[in-house]
Amino acid sequence: MTELTRRSLLAATAAGFAARAVPAFAAAPPYTFKHGAFEVSVVSDGHLVLPTSFLGAGGPPEERAALLKAAGQSGEQYQSPTNITLIRSGSDLILVDIGSGDRFMPTAGKLGDNLKAAGIDRGKITKVIFTHGHPDHLWGAVDDLDDLVTPNATFYVAAREWDFWHGEEAARGLPAERAGFITGARRNYAAIKDKVKMLKPGDEPVAGLQIVDTPGHTQGHIALALAGGDGLIVGGDVLTHPLISFQHPEWKTVADHVPDQGAQTRRKLLDRLATDKSKLIGFHLPYPGVGIVERKDSAWRFVAAP
Repeated sequence: MTELTRRSLLAATAAGFAARAVPAFAAAPPYTFKHGAFEVSVVSDGHLVLPTSFLGAGGPPEERAALLKAAGQSGEQYQSPTNITLIRSGSDLILVDIGSGDRFMPTAGKLGDNLKAAGIDRGKITKVIFTHGHPDHLWGAVDDLDDLVTPNATFYVAAREWDFWHGEEAARGLPAERAGFITGARRNYAAIKDKVKMLKPGDEPVAGLQIVDTPGHTQGHIALALAGGDGLIVGGDVLTHPLISFQHPEWKTVADHVPDQGAQTRRKLLDRLATDKSKLIGFHLPYPGVGIVERKDSAWRFVAAP
């Protein structure tokens, strides 16, 4: 099975540029809506260019091929959006994840430009909450000089996630090809260590914003639940594909650290979303990644917001 590694991702990106298959990044304005006491915006960090072989790798070949064709992803590569959530709550301006920065892929790391274009000063961000420690969620914490890009923010990391990336299991449990993920996580975590607060499931960094335990993609992956209306879940990387994640949450994915647990978490979150009729923001769903989940036959489907 193909491993999800920085080397393979960058190789895929380079090949895409060589073939002129990847269009130049086009800035997208924030997608903003009110949710209860919160103002929520989705801001693009650009997109990743990934091998299509990563998608639904655990599914039956014929069924997988049909879903990829339906999603328009039958080529060797596909573009994966990277949607950052920005939340205004009273005097707080909160980022959920911070993007790739300039050390991962040339098609990503666009959050700063898009915030600036929208008139949002990163110096005014008060809190940054990380769903997990993968490059496209964490590596944008520092600039090319390793200085914080949100110097006035307090940072929030799930304690289990922090411990994983700093512990022996990170090196033992990940393939050698992903060693760069560990180095990058530790570099960015080191930059925030004096301003970081540890989270556990059930915590509320601000009133009405609760931490939800969603392990599997990484050992300490978390989502966020916002109170108001039928609810809103900022899901990080639990549900990443608009067809496969919803129709076949049981298919194991290459990107999950603990594949069986990831599949269980997907089913649990899908059931919650469909039952509660909550909104969902998916980090890798088609921009802006906002929609609802409905039950369909024995599975689910994602209905994008109009």
